[in-house]
Amino acid sequence: MTKTEELLENMVANQLISFNQLTEVKEESVRQNKNVEDIILEKGFIDIEDYTKVKAAVYDLQYANISDQKIDESAINTISPETAENYHILCFERDAEKIKIGILDPENLKALEVGDFIAKKEGLKNEYYLISPVSFKNAFKNYKALSREIKTALDSKTQEDRAKKQVQKEAESLEFEEVIKSAPVAKIVSVIMRHAVDGRASDIHIEPMQNETRVRYRIDGVLYTSLTLPKNVHNSIVGRVKVLANMKLDETRIPQDGRIRESISGKEIDFRVSILPLMNEEKIVMRILDVSRGAPTLEDLGYGGLGLRIIKTNTKKTDGMFLVTGPTGSGKSTTLFSILTRMNKEGINISTLEDPVEYFIKGVNQAQIRPEVGFNFATGLRSILRQDPDIVMVGEIRDNETAELAIHASLTGHFVLSTLHTNNALGAIPRLLDMEVEPFLLGTTLNTIVAQRLARRICDFCRQEEDLNQDIYAELKKTVDAISDDVFMGELKDFDRSNYKVYRGKGCPRCGNTGYSGRIALSEVLNIDEQIEHNIVTEKIKAMTIEDVKKSQKFVSLKEDGMVKILKGLTSYEEVLRVFQE
Repeated sequence: MTKTEELLENMVANQLISFNQLTEVKEESVRQNKNVEDIILEKGFIDIEDYTKVKAAVYDLQYANISDQKIDESAINTISPETAENYHILCFERDAEKIKIGILDPENLKALEVGDFIAKKEGLKNEYYLISPVSFKNAFKNYKALSREIKTALDSKTQEDRAKKQVQKEAESLEFEEVIKSAPVAKIVSVIMRHAVDGRASDIHIEPMQNETRVRYRIDGVLYTSLTLPKNVHNSIVGRVKVLANMKLDETRIPQDGRIRESISGKEIDFRVSILPLMNEEKIVMRILDVSRGAPTLEDLGYGGLGLRIIKTNTKKTDGMFLVTGPTGSGKSTTLFSILTRMNKEGINISTLEDPVEYFIKGVNQAQIRPEVGFNFATGLRSILRQDPDIVMVGEIRDNETAELAIHASLTGHFVLSTLHTNNALGAIPRLLDMEVEPFLLGTTLNTIVAQRLARRICDFCRQEEDLNQDIYAELKKTVDAISDDVFMGELKDFDRSNYKVYRGKGCPRCGNTGYSGRIALSEVLNIDEQIEHNIVTEKIKAMTIEDVKKSQKFVSLKEDGMVKILKGLTSYEEVLRVFQE
């Protein structure tokens, strides 16, 4: 019997997974040609720590959960970060007699050799413990602190500056591009980018201040200052980023845009770079796009109940227009791609026009617009309609020309998806009418409008119930009472209207002590029924309110959906309040 077979048997014997689940996993393993253990963890049949504990017993090793443990500096530095990263091994405890070493793979003989060598060199006994990937990642942060890596690079930069002063005449003959490729500055930029990806950031801001340079990461929609750098390295960092993004080094008067592609932790990551001239220096913003990941499902994004049913019904249609609205950074593109992934089938031709291409979907024809050569949404849409598409996705409707082309495409038997910048679903219709779209054409082509915002999701590992004060209770009750019973019970089954509960994240190492991890969509889904179509054609739509919408169809507004998700324990009252104040 192999170790894997023994591990599976032990999990079934300990009732960590059922026999039926094991059968399902084995079939999936053959179908996908993937490791059985990986599929078990992907499907969430077993907690990662429970799985590691059973695996340790199979390999006759001790088990340790160090995911929340703060490791002493003397212990973590027993093994260098480079060795730890290469061999997936680290020291998490040390005293005068022994060291405790955590390993990820019990069959990695090289890691065991490294551990034995280090123990022998230190003159200590060693004990091996099997730890989970979560434990390893969190423990690794103890000596992979961003400030420490930056400090090393800055020390190197200081030494380099001293050396340059001594050979100033010689240095002046060097090309600027070669100077900014110097190791310390390259290391600073590399560390900033890598830590942003590791920290789940969506954007990096590198900003010149009066006496320093500030680096901020946008994580789950909120900007956090990550570190500050000496002012004298700012221009070198800007230069390094320009080289990586193929921008003009000597152009500092106008904004520039570019792209950087890096392989980080085995994933292909795109950085969409924007450089803006300020008073005396330039500011950098980098949007992080993980091109290797697929689009999440609508359920993963937070869609459910009435809104999800409307979306599923309308995406079965073969023509018409489907719009997603919201401010910049509200996840519109992600929602569109979730819908496209659902609709992507062998017998359907899907073409997209994007700026930029954020997700790659197998079997979908995705085009990147290039306004600098005249390839914009309007001209691209004309070309795509000659490609015999069934479904067309236009990244954004920005002007009358694009709006009219999208509507005519939906009139001629195409299903068109796109986005608009409006505050709510109902507001998208007056916005299109303001673009001088013919009301009778809009009324007959529009199928669905989705409006959404993104709120931070409470961390699953530190979520706890909190006291409900009277002000919050009154606001919750007022909003929830406005939702009809049949709609509300579809959103929150078995909910007791007399027992309101709210939750918050206490803060833990897994969420960086913020209490939040990831984001969830707050949404409203407007179905264009006969009454709304009539109001569009007769141009009465501008006077229509949410109360009028609720008279003709079941409808949950953005605010109501936010309150429902508070009661589900997915986000907090303070977070929903923050989102709507913004």
